[in-house]
Amino acid sequence: MDNYVITIARGFGSGGKEIGTKLGERLGIPCYENQILDMASEQSGIGKHLFAEVDEKIKGKRIARLLKINPIEKLAKPSEKAFTSDNNLYNIQCEIIRELAKTESCIIIGKCADYVLKDFKNVVSIYIEAPRKNCVESIMRKLQVSEPEAHELISKTDKYRADYYEYYTRGGYWTNPVNYDLTLNSARVGREKCVDVIVDYLKIRFDL
Repeated sequence: MDNYVITIARGFGSGGKEIGTKLGERLGIPCYENQILDMASEQSGIGKHLFAEVDEKIKGKRIARLLKINPIEKLAKPSEKAFTSDNNLYNIQCEIIRELAKTESCIIIGKCADYVLKDFKNVVSIYIEAPRKNCVESIMRKLQVSEPEAHELISKTDKYRADYYEYYTRGGYWTNPVNYDLTLNSARVGREKCVDVIVDYLKIRFDL
């Protein structure tokens, strides 16, 4: 196999980004998260702030209405009104994710990457979660917030990630274990050991 890709979906506070970063260091491959927004902005000429506004979220009160509409997969042209629409910003990111999967070994965190790359044979998809108590402690420590604030951040972030996934996958369930090769509880095995488990699975899957 010329290259392989690991996608990581994660509950807020579960350590998915940290695990992805450590995995990239272990494997010697890049780990993409917000870098996808930079690449999308550079490729399209659209300001990064517009991509950031809809990064794994559907804006404001539009959620209920948008969930009833099928997203358009065709890329809009710069001359079209829809060029800076939420759907097109998502589609631009999808094109970048697919191109990465074709050309290099890498890790992609979030961005519905497991769904975007569902037809690629060189992809392993991982979901990282942890009990609420552990996620709260992690967010309190990382962001220096109170326990109530951490609970609120987790509820809000996981909700908009779930809504985003449901919309762009046409009703998909973000935490459905069938979507993933592995679902790991980072609190039980530890974040460093999660990296070990994923590396061992890659060896089995791709005979590395």
